[in-house]
Amino acid sequence: MSAPPFPYRLITGGARALLPAAALFSSKLRANLTGRRLDRARVTAWHLSSRDSGRPLLHLHAASAGELRQAEPVLTRLRARHPDWQVAVTCFSPSGSGVASALGADLAAFLPWDRPDDVAAFLRDVQPQVMLIAKLDVWPEFVLAAKALKVKVGLFAATVRPGSRRTSGLIRTLTRSAYASLDIVTAVAEPDAARLTRMGVRPDALAVLGDPRADAVTERLHGQDPAQRWPRLADGGPALVAGSTWREDEAVLLKAFSLVRQSRPDARLVLVPHEPTAHATGAIARQAAAVHLPAPVDVETADASSALLLEHRMGTLGLLYGLGAIGYVGGGFGRSGLHSVLEPAGWSLPVITGPRWTDQRDAARLIAAGGLVPLPATGSATELARRWLSWLGDEPARRMAGMASRRALDEDCGAADRIVDRLEPLFAR
Repeated sequence: MSAPPFPYRLITGGARALLPAAALFSSKLRANLTGRRLDRARVTAWHLSSRDSGRPLLHLHAASAGELRQAEPVLTRLRARHPDWQVAVTCFSPSGSGVASALGADLAAFLPWDRPDDVAAFLRDVQPQVMLIAKLDVWPEFVLAAKALKVKVGLFAATVRPGSRRTSGLIRTLTRSAYASLDIVTAVAEPDAARLTRMGVRPDALAVLGDPRADAVTERLHGQDPAQRWPRLADGGPALVAGSTWREDEAVLLKAFSLVRQSRPDARLVLVPHEPTAHATGAIARQAAAVHLPAPVDVETADASSALLLEHRMGTLGLLYGLGAIGYVGGGFGRSGLHSVLEPAGWSLPVITGPRWTDQRDAARLIAAGGLVPLPATGSATELARRWLSWLGDEPARRMAGMASRRALDEDCGAADRIVDRLEPLFAR
């Protein structure tokens, strides 16, 4: 099958027509529209100036920044094995644009909208021989059009949440042919593999090889020294670094911090919102004032005496965790989903999250190892303050929990090499 079912095209066509109106109410959607409009001409210009038809091209796609970072060790190894190949990297979300550009590809761009004309123009200009998708961002129009052009398509580090709508109903019907067309698929764990087969992946194409995210974290943090990046912060009191937080996380963290400071006035809190917009940072300042905390200070201008620090720059979170005594990972209160717990584990920090963690494999592994404590759904701020003070007052226990989180991370390394070995047949010419 070289095209998705007609209802899929009907739905995507209708959705595309409504996007300009919806973008009036969403800055993220406006960035999506603008980026894709500019990239269509830019990709064509790149084709004319830089696409070397004598060299094969690998196209790597991931939805957003986190998935691109997850894919980075796989891409690094593939480029080392195939230095003669050109590389194009695409993302779907605006959050991935900076990471895509930073990966050193020949071309970094948005994936076009999943409509026939947009997909055809991109494939005509980029001319890939192999397309790899990280995690699960499979777009039927794109995949089936690539397969019709004899492009080899692989999906790696695939993971599917329990109860995902992709595994049944209309979405499964509309996407099944795309999943069935994939040449090679690697799943993170056996439950993911079972769900992928329900979605249409052929069993003979599927292997369970783990998650390269652990490799990505350990390799990215290796040799890094946050004290060199922020020398004025290194000598301050013990910090809880809270990363990828949402409004629900921040309300709990600020209330808990006000309780902690009553016993430990030297304690510090570093907040790194998932979406550090002016609206979000203003809301944090108002919440802090409401619970009688000092005004937040920008990380770049803070010093060792600053109690409440706020980071609004993208790309610094992994290094900021290295300044902490305790790590907190956001997303465990709302519906956005818990973010990656591996970066604080990479610094041997004990980790705290909200109560919604059960669909994340890494969180379950850290809990089992003794390196992560989830908060209850009720009384969260009080329990967070209690755990926070307990670890600050018992350094051996805190260090033991931190070593447990790091051990769980180290035990998961090696997936990138296994995945690259599995993908290697796609590169045969």
